[in-house]
Amino acid sequence: MSWDTISLERSDGVATITVDRPDSLNALNRGTMLALSEAIEEAENARVLVFTGAGEDSFVAGADIGFMQEIGTDEAQAYAELGHEIFRAIETHDAPAIAAVNGYAFGGGCELALACDFRVASENALLGQTEIDLGIVPGWGGTQRLSRLVGDAVARRMVLLGERLDADSAAEVGLVDEVVPQEDLERAVSELADELAEKPRFALAAAKEALNQVHEMPLSAGLEYEQRLWSGLFGTHDQREGMAAFVEKRDPEFE
Repeated sequence: MSWDTISLERSDGVATITVDRPDSLNALNRGTMLALSEAIEEAENARVLVFTGAGEDSFVAGADIGFMQEIGTDEAQAYAELGHEIFRAIETHDAPAIAAVNGYAFGGGCELALACDFRVASENALLGQTEIDLGIVPGWGGTQRLSRLVGDAVARRMVLLGERLDADSAAEVGLVDEVVPQEDLERAVSELADELAEKPRFALAAAKEALNQVHEMPLSAGLEYEQRLWSGLFGTHDQREGMAAFVEKRDPEFE
């Protein structure tokens, strides 16, 4: 499939999805969101997902304000549902997802990064939930995922005051995992993606699924869930190969 504002590239199990609206700082309008959803479906069998934005100025500057300016409550509800559906698809995808934050990540752009498992930022990245200054609140998961990631105090400053964090500050509070020079971002993300792609895919999917349940289940239920995932991996090729390789002191060859 091809889209005007989204590109999808595959290499050795890694699917890179790029929001390609550099003239609009890669803002997400409805058409781009629908294309993004289709690209994620197209990447169903990928071992790793990478999300980034075209150019060096912006990851995703947010939802398209020009589009949102004229819509009413019903359209806003539909737009919110679309965003939640897409970001939940990233969060629950079998493949781990990496956000390569190469510039501005405001509003919906920050929420896109929050839906990913890893966030690697260039030194010129700037992140924020800036909706308050538009007279609205985060609508694609920002109030929920942000506080779970960085804690209540930081989340309240970002959401209620619209504070923006540079890359180093974002790393200090745990909003991003790693900060690298702009010219090294592609290499750093590629190395992380390649390392993840070499892991056993069913175990990786199970591990991600279990980690996602931390905020969904009480501890007792989460522990039982982990047991079922753990035992269900026994008898798979990757479990047998991984343990055989360990005993035989060689590198495993996972499917």
